[in-house]
Amino acid sequence: MPCPGSFFIIYIFLLFLIGTPLLFLEMAVGQRMQQGSTGAWKIVGPWVGGVGYTSFMVCLIASLYLNVLNTWILYYLAQAFKYSIPWEQCPLLKNSSGFDPECQRTTPAVYFWFRTTLKTSDSIEDGGPPDLNMTLPFLLAWCLVGAFMINGLKSVGKVMYVLVPLPYVIALCFLIRGTLLEGAEFGLEHLKVLKISALYDVAVWCFAGVQVLFSLGLGSSPIVSLASHMNPSNNCLHDAFFVMLFNLGSTLLATPSIFCLLGFWATITTYRCSEKNAEMLSSLVTLGKLPPEAQPPENLGHNPGLVFFAWLSSLPPPISSLVLSHIVECDLEKQFLKVKEGSNFAFLAVIEALTFAPGSVFWTILHLLMLLAFGLNIMLGTLQSIVTQLQDSFSPFRRHPKLCTGIYYVILLSEYWMILPIVIIVIFENVAVAWAYGARRFLADLANLWGCSIHPIFHWLWFAVCPIVLLVLLVTCLILLPLNSMSYLAWDSSTSKEVSRQYPMWLLFAMMSLFLAVILPIPMRLVYCLTHGIPFKPTSLDGPVKEVQKEPILQDDNQTADPPAV
Repeated sequence: MPCPGSFFIIYIFLLFLIGTPLLFLEMAVGQRMQQGSTGAWKIVGPWVGGVGYTSFMVCLIASLYLNVLNTWILYYLAQAFKYSIPWEQCPLLKNSSGFDPECQRTTPAVYFWFRTTLKTSDSIEDGGPPDLNMTLPFLLAWCLVGAFMINGLKSVGKVMYVLVPLPYVIALCFLIRGTLLEGAEFGLEHLKVLKISALYDVAVWCFAGVQVLFSLGLGSSPIVSLASHMNPSNNCLHDAFFVMLFNLGSTLLATPSIFCLLGFWATITTYRCSEKNAEMLSSLVTLGKLPPEAQPPENLGHNPGLVFFAWLSSLPPPISSLVLSHIVECDLEKQFLKVKEGSNFAFLAVIEALTFAPGSVFWTILHLLMLLAFGLNIMLGTLQSIVTQLQDSFSPFRRHPKLCTGIYYVILLSEYWMILPIVIIVIFENVAVAWAYGARRFLADLANLWGCSIHPIFHWLWFAVCPIVLLVLLVTCLILLPLNSMSYLAWDSSTSKEVSRQYPMWLLFAMMSLFLAVILPIPMRLVYCLTHGIPFKPTSLDGPVKEVQKEPILQDDNQTADPPAV
């Protein structure tokens, strides 16, 4: 995790510099062409038209693992309704008759519970039967998505009216509640940390740029597909600014609440660590393995960490050294910084933090509902993109619209594989509009449709700034990905601890092959255009656009769609 303060400065800068122009670009293309990615990009830039098929395959692959995340959330949600939340206590581990000494001392109990419940294998290469505990939640996750999409975009639009604002209303509740928790100010202090050196760190800029593309949904075609159902005379520039500001506002709303909860979690976990150390020392003194001078205070008071540290500092050096050899370090700062281990650890830390708070069941259920709403939003957008492109490519899907894995693989796909395809797709989309069709020409077409002029700054952003930034981002990713260790944290069942393992070469080769297969339509389309004499710049848009009849968003059952005006 980069320095939060520095990261947000870079993130906001890139959000305005490339995020908004590229979001406007995708919206304008979908709305102007009235088609999904597979059809729209062939019209805008014939030579780079293969990018639509690439984005379609990326959506297809992403949908396969994104709903696995919703499955886990549904499983957690079902467990949260129990009288006693299972992860309040450490699970029994295979290697001992008791609890692991790290559990609930420096590591969240929910983390151990998550690993043992999912029957996580010792490595990505180990096979085994499927986890039957996940069967029903997995089926339910797909049933929910199917039920929301069964009537096409009409039902999706109505569901979105609930699913989109719901997470932000809940996030506001968490922000208010989080600021009242003990240790919240400690978490907020880390949010304010600003390191000037991070502003010159290429890796931080690369991470922020990738986050801008992912947070706005660029490159994976949902924006183009959804925009294709809008009225061509709609001013999507205003929509792009609204989405960008909504994205920025949601980030500024959610992040402080998460840091408040993480500060609370680190504080309570440090308290419990000191209490566990005191209990261990007392039992060792009782057993005669430590001298009576090593007996800690019976009551550690409201701040166990401070009292225990004060007692430890007062011990003579020989006794202090003996005590230190039997206890675990309980440092508030180091405990908070454990969230740098990854987003999964931070997610589980927040889940456990809620079990410490008053009304833990209510807040846990609310938190999981917020995550489920986020997950369903992403899934609906992704699948609607797939359906739209199928309807644009095959007429039976337009006449009959209703026709339409393990944790280590999810991490590999989401954290490593998805980055390069998305960046490459956005680059070719930018090339199609700015250089193939022509940025000035495209903006002039939009101005004629809207009846108002568009600021020429977007011409320069599309033509020069965005391509340069995206190319730098691509080169940086290509350099950093091989330099970073392609490893993952595996669950070692023999020791009940996480160990770092390298991804096997055959799996990396498979991921590279999948990447090449997804990108293949782009050069294939280029070769096709060259061999058939198709020009780089399109000559006319009238023919292809008028052939497609789009279903407007939230169309009533008694209404019919007007043909798109071109």
